Amino acid sequence: MVALETEEWGRALTNFASRLGRLRATVVVSGHWEAPRPVRVTASAAPETIHDFSGFPRELYRIRYAAPGDPGLAAHVRELLGTAGFDADLDPDRGLDHGAWVPLRFLFPTASVSVVEVAQPVPRTPEDGLRMGAALSRLRDEGVLLLGSGGIVHNLHRLDFADDPNRVADWARAFDSWIAARLDLMDTAAIASYRRVAPHAELAVPSPDHFDPVFVVLGSARPGERVTSVYEGFRYGTVSMRSFAVG
Repeated sequence: MVALETEEWGRALTNFASRLGRLRATVVVSGHWEAPRPVRVTASAAPETIHDFSGFPRELYRIRYAAPGDPGLAAHVRELLGTAGFDADLDPDRGLDHGAWVPLRFLFPTASVSVVEVAQPVPRTPEDGLRMGAALSRLRDEGVLLLGSGGIVHNLHRLDFADDPNRVADWARAFDSWIAARLDLMDTAAIASYRRVAPHAELAVPSPDHFDPVFVVLGSARPGERVTSVYEGFRYGTVSMRSFAVG
């Protein structure tokens, strides 16, 4: 629903993007695309807008995010993943799911920046995500933004539809705060072990699809780089909108 809103999270993303300078493209890893190996990479020159949800207002289904694709970049991504031991295939038919186009609408409202999306392989581990990020880190030197789209806390079964930003579930805040503290320290090893050591991990991350894009972003970090906060806050009591940048 945030795609239809003008609120703090969207404005924070727009402000962040305004400081990035000129970009060649964006490579997105979304919580809404998981696929069996080999790793799939979108290779359409004009990816469609996928409305991969149901039961929402008609206005959402009218949204079209008409950013161009980049088949050449897609081939480059496949090559980079291959050097890290990930077999990858180009997918000329797959479009952009809402995990990609919702944040992109705020980052690049004119849809002028090319987009390539990379699937999360199934099965995978946090270490797989870190290795993928390290392989794709080179893109940062080529004018490409590497975007992980998901959620630090994403439990749709425990939503509070009052959507009061001051009414956040204690367990959700505890997990989000734990991750924030580890991000400040760039303690990637601890974050990779979150299932075992973080408070309320099973509630905060009932399935890994939305959380795991964080590992691709963290894996792309260079020695000595820190995290910069872009936004922090909750929606519906159990959905963390925390957003951050590396580098």
